[in-house]
Amino acid sequence: MTDDVAPPNEKLKGQQAYLSPGAAEWLPLTEAAFMALKSTEEADDEQVRANKATLSAMFASALQIPNLGFFAGSGTSLGAVGGPSMWELWQRAMCPEGQNRLSERAAQVADTVRYHERENPNIEHFLSQCDAYLAFNNDVEVSTFVNDVKALILHACSEFMNSDNSDISAYRNLLQKLARRRVRDPRLRVFTTNYDMCFETAASDLGMVTVDGFSYTRKRRFDGKHFTYDIVRREADSHEFTEGIYHLLKLHGSVSWSREGTEIYEHVAPAPENACLIYPAKGKYQQAFLQPHLELLSRFLEFLRQPNSCLIIAGFGFNDDHLSEPVYSAIQSNPSLKLILCDFQGITHLHNRGQHGSSPYWGKFHDLAMEGFDIHFVSCSFGDMVSHIPHLRTASPAEQLANAVRRVKGGA
Repeated sequence: MTDDVAPPNEKLKGQQAYLSPGAAEWLPLTEAAFMALKSTEEADDEQVRANKATLSAMFASALQIPNLGFFAGSGTSLGAVGGPSMWELWQRAMCPEGQNRLSERAAQVADTVRYHERENPNIEHFLSQCDAYLAFNNDVEVSTFVNDVKALILHACSEFMNSDNSDISAYRNLLQKLARRRVRDPRLRVFTTNYDMCFETAASDLGMVTVDGFSYTRKRRFDGKHFTYDIVRREADSHEFTEGIYHLLKLHGSVSWSREGTEIYEHVAPAPENACLIYPAKGKYQQAFLQPHLELLSRFLEFLRQPNSCLIIAGFGFNDDHLSEPVYSAIQSNPSLKLILCDFQGITHLHNRGQHGSSPYWGKFHDLAMEGFDIHFVSCSFGDMVSHIPHLRTASPAEQLANAVRRVKGGA
């Protein structure tokens, strides 16, 4: 598209809606969304309920696909969870006194590395500028400030979990629903770019086992071979796979990982200089090809190539090309891959088509969906998305018949 895209209707931001492959219109999932999308002052309650049932049936069908994966972006840790946004990280690092005013030290470093964006500053772009500057300049002041910012990021992504206001119930509900699959199916795989411990904490609360690539020794060491291990229950002369186990692959590292020489160990509070994280910066794709990130990224790419797979992506803006491009390529080359893209600003992203701060990949995925690719869009928060996912259980004959009739009516 060469024409500028008009700013989206503010009333549509954050509204809950579902867009199926090839569909021309979003299906509203709440009364407010119905009135906003249909430009009416009265909602059709029956239609809203039918739309919810359609989305629930889609999720139920997706959960039956043998290879199930969930990809969590930074958006899943915002809101009720209490994790910091990129804007909040900028504020803490650059404007500690508030009022959007750079501290004297931050302003000096920004001038030194020639980062002059003031209208829409971005901590990722700033750190990228610093990295580029330090690649050609041995500047102690800039280097020290960058290390301090990274220490702040490490602390900010750790401390919110200790707050009484942090609510990770959505994570617990997600694991409880997605992990309740047939044990003979491959384990649920959770991929995330987040550093925090939300998934590990939620799994612990549920008594679930997290397979994260670390050994089961006293001093836990990372080794990719542990993803090939499983846990079975032995009884007399038989054995069966244990329920409540999932794989967690933290593509950008974790606040609990520490690098010691060439090895990666689990550590309660790693020092900033030893923390095994890919800090936000445009050049982070280069760090993704270092261990252990290369091992984790390789397993993500392997998952995308597997037949009979479904990947649910939530809270990810598709701004990381080293992750966005493989997903975009996979949906075109893997005919049995199903994609479900969920975001709080889903309607807005598809409208923007790469403008007004939205990634161009949203428009690309929408174009593929209109061509018949199995790509579904859900516009809602992470917590609302989880609420729309049904609990897996065997349906009664009456329910199976009702679902079949509903599908026939929906396709008529």
